[in-house]
Amino acid sequence: MEWKKKEYNQNGKLLFENEYLNGKLWNGKGKEYDYDGKLIFEGEYLNGLRKNGKEYNEDKNKVIIFEGEYLNGMKWKGKEYNENREVIFEGDYLNGIRWNGKEKDYDNIGDIKLEVEIINGKRKGKEYRFKELIYEGEFLNGKRHGKGKQFWNNKLKFEGEFLNGKRNGKGKEYDYNGEVVFEGEYLDGKRLNQK
Repeated sequence: MEWKKKEYNQNGKLLFENEYLNGKLWNGKGKEYDYDGKLIFEGEYLNGLRKNGKEYNEDKNKVIIFEGEYLNGMKWKGKEYNENREVIFEGDYLNGIRWNGKEKDYDNIGDIKLEVEIINGKRKGKEYRFKELIYEGEFLNGKRHGKGKQFWNNKLKFEGEFLNGKRNGKGKEYDYNGEVVFEGEYLDGKRLNQK
């Protein structure tokens, strides 16, 4: 038997507005609200879990922060947005984590400061400052991590290994003319030895 139902919190604010079967969320359209009664999701459910729809931020502007499909209630395919409605990720997810796709981050005037491609959970891409390329390589949790290259004025400044955003491991530094000025090991961003 199919029927519609609304649930409220103890303060009388609407929490759920969905189709139910035998007292449980059912296959069909519905809406979820936060504790203050603000819409945070609207879409379709399958066996009580989100199937596809839109997630909203919790402020009064009702900005979409995710739009797409879910698998077992977790993000599966779709787009994420920032508060300025700019796409910050588009692609596939694995267990709700960005897995395959393109990721972007913007500065406060809307210029791209980070552009990354994610393949099987590994991030590789470019970092910009004032539209100028300053880094190209691997990332982990938004930080330089793995092999990469740093640039200044479109010239190679450093190539080597990074750990948690700092030079760590083998690397080479170059002067403005492209000459090697240091080759050796780094630890926590500092030179250790020279070759």
